[in-house]
Amino acid sequence: MFESAELNQKLSKEEYAKQEPVLREALLKAQYALLAKPDFPVILLVSGVDGGGKSETANLLHEWMDPRHIKAVAFGEPSDEERERPGMWRYWRALPPKGRIGILFGSWYSDPIAERVDGRCGDEEFLHRIEEIRHFERMLVAEGALILKLWFHLSRDAQKKRIADLRADKRTRWQVTQRDLDHLKTYNRFRKVAETLLRETGTAEAPWTLIEGADERYRSVTAAGSLLDALNARLKHPAPPATPAPAPLPKHVAQGRNVINTLDYSLKLEDREYKEKLAELQGRLAVATRKKKFGKRSLILVFEGQDAAGKGSTIRRITAALDARKYSVIPIAAPSEEERAQPYLWRFWRQLPRRGRVTFFDRSWYGRVLVERVEGFAQVADWMRAYHEINQFESQLVDAGAIVLKFWLAISKEEQLARFKAREDSAFKSFKITDEDWRNRKKWAKYEEAVCDMVERTSTAHAPWHLIPGNDKQHARIEVLRNVCEALEEKL
Repeated sequence: MFESAELNQKLSKEEYAKQEPVLREALLKAQYALLAKPDFPVILLVSGVDGGGKSETANLLHEWMDPRHIKAVAFGEPSDEERERPGMWRYWRALPPKGRIGILFGSWYSDPIAERVDGRCGDEEFLHRIEEIRHFERMLVAEGALILKLWFHLSRDAQKKRIADLRADKRTRWQVTQRDLDHLKTYNRFRKVAETLLRETGTAEAPWTLIEGADERYRSVTAAGSLLDALNARLKHPAPPATPAPAPLPKHVAQGRNVINTLDYSLKLEDREYKEKLAELQGRLAVATRKKKFGKRSLILVFEGQDAAGKGSTIRRITAALDARKYSVIPIAAPSEEERAQPYLWRFWRQLPRRGRVTFFDRSWYGRVLVERVEGFAQVADWMRAYHEINQFESQLVDAGAIVLKFWLAISKEEQLARFKAREDSAFKSFKITDEDWRNRKKWAKYEEAVCDMVERTSTAHAPWHLIPGNDKQHARIEVLRNVCEALEEKL
């Protein structure tokens, strides 16, 4: 695979002097065109062998372009904060918004390569990580990102010479670390692993560009030219090829029955029994979340349901048992301008809790397959691919130690109407009812169909849906608390 990057490519001083000003001017022009119409972000991944010129290339791009609109992030060993969250968390946080260029050193490729070279993961795990990367990049491209992946290559002899030259010069000696010397010893194994990774992740939507890194002038012009070509091509054709819309989902109604309308809405708890069970379950929850073992886990509670189903009041009964310093409640509304400039799941990744913490999502990432689907805010292809993206997201949460519990609080159409009217008649609850609530009610059947599809496609073994009939709020609160306590006690 690397034969084309071991041809001893060179560029003369004269040719470099001729090309440099042309490239700089064109790159600036393309960058300002991107800023003027920020329809997509540019994610530039810089990877390759030690000494291949990765940092020098990033510095060059900062010099040739407007550095105010470029952000470079280098990933080293994870911090304590990063270790307490899924491995992809730190990369999601580093994604550039639309209109900006992000340069990522190492990125999501560094850890899988290092772990495979060091023998910390086997072939099966390595291929699983590669598959996750493909899904991630496919999602970024579908969300509109331009991904450019540059691999800077040196032959083993060229790398050895490069390191020796750097060590021989007092001005550059500091650039060579013991880690670089250790990597030189494992060059052949590294090359073999890298070949597999590049072959498996060089996809049509995010291909790799191999650059021979021995000659600085050739390397610089090739890297800058690759960025310019990719940027101009995307500016000329703003929208990536549309994903064909999949076939419509099957209807989830057989003789008028589905997983929502067959719930038993008559279930009810009397006041005395409710108070007794509430006190018992809140006590169990308080004990579970204060155990030492919980400090190695996190708890993510997702609440969805019809308007006026009682999500907020249920959350309050749970938080009453928790240490206020250890939980947060995230109400999800329409995305802000900052959030619209990022991939859909970005705003949820940034809210993930550390270990020993609890995060409540009052509405969640399921908005894409519910409100965005029903209201037409997302295209069919977008909300259809969201099912898989959500399942991948939740799988990563669980793999990192999170306990994920998802609740759909359901009420009958008649009960919702009664609650809407009660809110309108209450001076301190009237703010809870809006014109949008009444509009949503008119689309009851469409929302019910969307919920059934959601449950079928995202109720997984690691993160199942709990469907809670909530016509009686007291019964619903106890059912949710019971599920939370049982899940925690089982996991801990």
